[in-house]
Amino acid sequence: MNATDLTVVLRDEPGGLARVSEVAVAAGVHLRGLAAFTGDEHGFVHALVDNGDVAKVTDALRRAKIKVADTRDVLVVPVGTGGLADVMIALAEANVNVDLAYTANGDKVVIATDDVYNARDALS
Repeated sequence: MNATDLTVVLRDEPGGLARVSEVAVAAGVHLRGLAAFTGDEHGFVHALVDNGDVAKVTDALRRAKIKVADTRDVLVVPVGTGGLADVMIALAEANVNVDLAYTANGDKVVIATDDVYNARDALS
């Protein structure tokens, strides 16, 4: 899957994730994965979308006055029988620093790194 992680910043209040989801659905975009955290009265959402949907969803979010702080290409890796540990061990052995990781669809891990070339090599 060729995918992009969007970093969305919200106020930390009820309904924020619902708004992000509603805006994406209304724009015809399927959220493939999601991770959310709070801190300093803000919500930080990492939303996984197909590369072809990035412009459409970022435009829709901005029109809804939802801040997209960053977009970045990510690796979406199937988790095999060895689980998440095998993926992370392979990256560590290749000296790849993982900036962000979260699961998607229960059987994949989303990985952001500044060393995509070596990460892909280590996971192939």
